[in-house]
Amino acid sequence: MSRGFGVIADNPLTVLGIALVLGALPAAAIGLVQSKMLVGEMDSFQAIGSVSITLFSFVIGMAIQALVQGSLVRATLAYARGERATFGECIGAALAVVLPLVGLAIVTALAVGLGFILLIIPGILLYVRWAVASPALVAERIGVFEALGRSRDLTRGVRWKVFGIEAILVVGYYIFMAVLGGTLIATGGIDFTSVPAASLSAGWIIATVLLSTIVNTVWSTVQSSLYVELRNSKEGLPEQALEEIFA
Repeated sequence: MSRGFGVIADNPLTVLGIALVLGALPAAAIGLVQSKMLVGEMDSFQAIGSVSITLFSFVIGMAIQALVQGSLVRATLAYARGERATFGECIGAALAVVLPLVGLAIVTALAVGLGFILLIIPGILLYVRWAVASPALVAERIGVFEALGRSRDLTRGVRWKVFGIEAILVVGYYIFMAVLGGTLIATGGIDFTSVPAASLSAGWIIATVLLSTIVNTVWSTVQSSLYVELRNSKEGLPEQALEEIFA
């Protein structure tokens, strides 16, 4: 946790800028488009178009999340080396592995989702086991299933600690979301009596962008820091290995 927040404090413009420009703003735009399409009744052709756009938005959303994750992994690895990665360097590192990251997200979502259907516990176990698969894929330039196996090996023997970190992040997310939502309701930023217009209000847009920026920043940097810590504790992360990552 200390390393993750250290990444943010050491290079805030780059880290928060990535989460805002690559993640929060596109996510808000997608949400606006989907909200407008749900207003009023639709005929069969409009319904087909709505479903198509929703699926397209889902794919685009996964690609956006992959770019954010990959970029912030690069920033975290640079911090581990005592350097600051630039905005361009982070994006370049993410673009190099964006398709494998999307594939990894799909495989993980399907497997963990099935695990949650099977009485929840299997899904949690899989998620903890694969907690650092994305950072491993970006850092080591390996394939989807190699990354899953790499995460399995790195988390072996410390999964209760990994679970604790993930639980802290989830609880923190819901607390922050509750505080933000309560503030918006109290100040009139969200008016549930005028739905669906409320979903397009300035308060909703600002809240969505703010929440997405903070969540993407904290989650991705902590996950990446977890990878660095696990690799350090089990294998060490010598200068030569970092040179190979940045080559």
